[in-house]
Amino acid sequence: MKRQFVAIVLIFTIGLLANAFQGNAQHKIGYISLQELVSAMPEYKKAQTDMQDYQKALVQQGNDYQQAFMDKQKSYAADSAKWTPAMKEVKKKELNELYIKWTNFVNQEAQQMMNQHEQELLAPIQEKAVTTSQAVAKENGYAYILPKEQLISFPAADDILPLVYKKLGITPPAKDAGAKK
Repeated sequence: MKRQFVAIVLIFTIGLLANAFQGNAQHKIGYISLQELVSAMPEYKKAQTDMQDYQKALVQQGNDYQQAFMDKQKSYAADSAKWTPAMKEVKKKELNELYIKWTNFVNQEAQQMMNQHEQELLAPIQEKAVTTSQAVAKENGYAYILPKEQLISFPAADDILPLVYKKLGITPPAKDAGAKK
């Protein structure tokens, strides 16, 4: 998610810079934390809930694969004495395939599915955050909007996050009393 987010921020910044270079007038520069914006959006909260549900489903699937393997292993241990060597080989191969399926799911497939699902859920939310930020920047005469996370020093007056919150109808989250700016 961070790589995708950084890419979106970079595209957003480049777009605004290219647009700003078209004129020769004095340009206002602002900044925004898209991470803060996205995490405050109601759509993000719903996406987080969806992700938790999806993760639970993947964990259950992994548990089902594990149980199937354990059941097959018990059956193999109990019945292998009465099987022919050829039958043992076939059943052992089935057992190994089930083990590989289970471990691949737990070690790789579930994480890939989780990442893909997260990307599908977050892409429209991030797009909405960028589009709204661009609109607010244009409405308020900002030629450049930079990612806050990339800045070392910045004046509070040029933070467009409150303006974007207002445009989206979002109540800004309460700041922690001990939080640094």
